[in-house]
Amino acid sequence: MPIEDTQQKLQDYFVNRLESFGATPKGVDYNGAEAQTTRFEQLVRVVDSVQPFTVIDYGCGYGAMFDFLYAKGWDFEYHGIDLIDEMIKAGRESHQGYQNAHFTTLEHELPPADYLLASAIFNIKLEAPEDEWRKFTLQTLRKMDSLCTKGFSFNMLTNYSDAARMAERPDLFFADPLSYFDFCKRNFSRNVALLHDYGLFDFTIVVRKNV
Repeated sequence: MPIEDTQQKLQDYFVNRLESFGATPKGVDYNGAEAQTTRFEQLVRVVDSVQPFTVIDYGCGYGAMFDFLYAKGWDFEYHGIDLIDEMIKAGRESHQGYQNAHFTTLEHELPPADYLLASAIFNIKLEAPEDEWRKFTLQTLRKMDSLCTKGFSFNMLTNYSDAARMAERPDLFFADPLSYFDFCKRNFSRNVALLHDYGLFDFTIVVRKNV
């Protein structure tokens, strides 16, 4: 299945999730709020919150990351991007009272940002071959790197998961964390962290550009 077809099917999948569960963690395919928060805590480790900052939420869904950052009391300008029109509409509707919350489906509308955060955007590959999906993930990482100046972070399901669990879900992409660490280290920065100690079946990679 071509990556373009996979992306279209993924859009349909997430529209159905949103329609079924609304602007909630399950609406973007998280198991629940606790798992979502745990992952967000790892992703924001790239951010220096002492100073005001700008951030791109890459694959933002309905904007849960904005709520997470806002609850911390940080001074930031948020730009959420998602390919799915319905997600962007939900984000705009639920954050219309916040002047620092911006949502778009168009990448060219994104201003340069200090940081980029990407949560769970690589997890579901459907019927795409593993090698094609991996190629797509690496291309996307290069694009993410080009959109921020200080650093970015992302998470992926880990191939250190239980073998039975992985066999049950051939539609998911379980990545080798060491290979992605190596790719980021060689291509983006000497300052890369691999986080794999927070009790979930995934890992987070943090890339800092100016340490």
